[in-house]
Amino acid sequence: MSSQPTSRITVDGVERRIGAGTTGTELFESSLKDGVVAMRVNGEPWDLERPIPEGAVVEPITLDSEDGLAILRHSATHVMAQAVQEIFPEVDLGIGPFITDGFYYDFGGIDAVTPELMREIEKRMKRIVKEGQAFRRREISEAEGAAELADQPYKLELITTKGAGAEGASVEVGAGGLTMYDNVRRDGTVAWTDLCRGPHLPSTRHIGQGFALTKSSSAYWKGDQSGDSLQRIYGTAWASKDDLKAYQARMAEAARRDHRRLGAELDLFSFPEELGAGLPVFHPKGGVLKRVMEDYVRAAHIESGFQYVGTPHISKEELFHISGHLPYYADGMFPPMDDEGQAYYLKAMNCPMHNLIFSSRGRSYRELPLRFFEFGTVYRNEKSGVLQGLTRVRSITQDDSHSYCMPEQAPDEVRHLLRFVLTLLADFGMDDFYLEVSTRDEEGAKREKFIGSDQQWAEATAILERIAAECAAENGLTVVPDPGGAAFYGPKISVQAKDAIGRTWQMSTIQYDFNQPHRFGLEYTAPDGSHREPVMIHSAKFGALERFIGVLTEHYAGAFPAWLAPEQVRLIPVAQAFDDYVDGIAARLRAQGVRVEVDHSDDRFGKKIRNAAKDKIPFTLIAGGQDAEAGAVSFRLRGGEQVNGVPVDRAIAHITTVISERINDPEGERLSRD
Repeated sequence: MSSQPTSRITVDGVERRIGAGTTGTELFESSLKDGVVAMRVNGEPWDLERPIPEGAVVEPITLDSEDGLAILRHSATHVMAQAVQEIFPEVDLGIGPFITDGFYYDFGGIDAVTPELMREIEKRMKRIVKEGQAFRRREISEAEGAAELADQPYKLELITTKGAGAEGASVEVGAGGLTMYDNVRRDGTVAWTDLCRGPHLPSTRHIGQGFALTKSSSAYWKGDQSGDSLQRIYGTAWASKDDLKAYQARMAEAARRDHRRLGAELDLFSFPEELGAGLPVFHPKGGVLKRVMEDYVRAAHIESGFQYVGTPHISKEELFHISGHLPYYADGMFPPMDDEGQAYYLKAMNCPMHNLIFSSRGRSYRELPLRFFEFGTVYRNEKSGVLQGLTRVRSITQDDSHSYCMPEQAPDEVRHLLRFVLTLLADFGMDDFYLEVSTRDEEGAKREKFIGSDQQWAEATAILERIAAECAAENGLTVVPDPGGAAFYGPKISVQAKDAIGRTWQMSTIQYDFNQPHRFGLEYTAPDGSHREPVMIHSAKFGALERFIGVLTEHYAGAFPAWLAPEQVRLIPVAQAFDDYVDGIAARLRAQGVRVEVDHSDDRFGKKIRNAAKDKIPFTLIAGGQDAEAGAVSFRLRGGEQVNGVPVDRAIAHITTVISERINDPEGERLSRD
């Protein structure tokens, strides 16, 4: 190693100097046993084998870090593609990026992927990992790449187009060059090659045993339905076998909680093919759930100063030109309908119509802030490939509000909205949040998708960042920046909520809009008699009611808290002789507003108990001879706990208290045995 100092690095806070041509492997040689698999050079992940340039700031990347896992998964993708090409030598290789928790690769010209084929691919992957093939990076010209990959049409297209339009395309085009990665055996022969930007692990051995293939699907080249149909194989990879097992356990739990399965089992909702993809219908029990949520949320809005309004489902095309959504949001809207030359659109958002309500008469500063709210059904032309049960639909019931205020009122209004949404989400049992502030992307051409002046963006962004920080401090939350994630008309705060198994869902959004008030000519009379333009603030508490129902179904695994459950109590007579007794108890509960059913079916008593458990009924009351004589019931909860001989008055009092206090914790449903 040269003694000439050329690079300064920081490892565990210590500055060091190294010789010319030193690689990451040499630099971190003593740390490799601690899981260092790559390095960050001036903030960019690099392979360890690359020489460190003069003056660079270098940091180690360990296998269990976020960057390390991404590199692990990208490397596993190459191993999978190598295994597939061993089975199908004539395969056409597509793209193979890492994704959240895993990776995938697209293949053309191979057989349909079966479970047997997946097992064979995984078996070959394990052999390649065990061989310890080295990942070697090399730079070549575009001409050399085209010659080397002459039999790979998709790779040739990526070279020609620089990867344009291919999500996850891993082409690195520098000063007239490309990067290729070879999988090199210990004897120095090349086992496999791919066009890739990297970086990768030092060798396949570092992948270890913490990987598995998970599923397969069809995919279109570059995501274009007019393109070639390919086979996509997915996998997951983790730093250890134990981490893999923990992930698989989480996935099993997520499958158990899948709202699509629970929706069918609990008879809540369905997706009839006759309606089309992404258009759910709610069955009676799901209708109860939806109505209870709507009633509660509507009342909470009114109590918090919102005025309930209603708007139609369609509008003339011109309205969306005025609002600016056409052409900015045209791809998300369904094609227009024609009525004797007049184009009408299904509404994809409620805000333009709320603006018309604001402008329907003169407004004074004394009315501001003016808050409009509705459960407005909007329609989004989502691509079929992204639809997913209730969490991604085409017919969306938005709990949508718009606040109109004076500019000086805007900070307090954002604060009011943020506190309101956090309280409302907590009312439904979701109280693990972080805040995300989405701002304009400040990079050159990307700014074209945003409208408004620099000053407007700066002022609005400063307000949202300040209020988010204040609210985070008050509630012990974290604020995460999201540069480039703003709507075209202004920045936003999003509330990201974690469910019972730690998954994060974007829930509420608060968006600052300095665009639409100007476009619609909205104004109010100021204290000095002048006419001024209000600030408009959009707010959706759950984003979409359908989506929130899907999230809650999974959060509670279908066992909704008693106040929200479609059926709160089920009464089961031990024998037909006690039908009148349980019917009387049911009548008393109904008089208290409790949703109660009595099981008078011909099923055996044991099956009735099992059915109540399967239907996840919060309270099951059982009555037999001793109960009838004592004016009591046996009190059974979802967890299987049973308390016998509970006086009916006490049982009713407990049930109504749990419901009226909106207790979300199942432990709160328990009845003391005292």
